Parts: sequence; C-alpha cells; structure tokens
Amino acid sequence: MGVTRAAAGILIALGLGGPGAAQDGLVFSPDALVACFGAGGEADACIGAAAQACINATQDGFTPPVMVRCFAAEQGYWDAALTTAYQALLDDLAAQDAAGQGASASGGRAPALRKMQRNWVAYRDARCDYERSLWGDGPDAGPASAVCLMAETARQALFLEEQLAFE
Repeated sequence: MGVTRAAAGILIALGLGGPGAAQDGLVFSPDALVACFGAGGEADACIGAAAQACINATQDGFTPPVMVRCFAAEQGYWDAALTTAYQALLDDLAAQDAAGQGASASGGRAPALRKMQRNWVAYRDARCDYERSLWGDGPDAGPASAVCLMAETARQALFLEEQLAFE
C-alpha cells in the first residue's frame, strides 16, 4: 500500500504512542500500532494491532463488550489521525484553490475533498451496518460492527495521509 511510514508518522506525531490507559478495566495502548508500522508492517497487518493487544491484556477481553470497547478505542486513535490528515489536506487544497492552482470544472479540489469525505462517512456507516446485519442479533454483531468501523476509519486515515504526502 505504500503508506506504512506515513501512518507511523501520523501516530507518532499525534503522540499516540505511549503508556496504556487502564480505564474501567480496559487496557488500551496504541504502542502495538506504532511498533507494527515502525517495523515496516503493511496496513492490513497493522490495523487492529492495538485493539488485539487490548483484548489480550484486558480481563475478560474475549467477551463481546470488551472487544467492542477495544476496537472502539483503536478507532478513536484512527479517527484522530484521520481528522488531522483531513484538516491539513483541506487547508492545503483550499490555499491552492485560492491561488488558482489545480482548478477544475468541478469548482476546486477543496470542495471535492469535502464532498468525498461526507460521502465516505455515509459509505462507512452503511458498510458497517451491513456487516452488523450479517451477524443478526447474535453476540458477535457488536464486535463485527466495531471492527468494521475501526478498519474503515483506519483505511481512510491512511488514504488521506497518502494524499497529503503528494501535496
């Protein structure tokens, strides 16, 4: 995918590495993500590494409620990375649009980015709702949805960071 170094840069720049947080018995730390990307791991192998470490380190970690919380915790870190990359890319594109660079028939690249991001949110939510539906009302529906939200958020954060690297 070619974004592993950029992803590690996002995580480290955001200060997302560091000691784990034990909150209500949940043991979450993004250290496994940082280590995976730092070792040259590919995105698909690294996404979920911190959540899995959280599940392994938390008492009763292999229960659906704990799994959902661990996946949601990692999603929060990816969401912070996504927000940072999105805002930086939006600022760059808006400045370029204002300077007349990259003009297109669609009215500029910053508005196109905004539209893409809004549509991506709708896609992510629909995709993860579908993923949840595959599990019916069973106990694994929550973890399946949480994994989907985490993974899709991670992929979008990596995509935006990759786009930012081209600017």
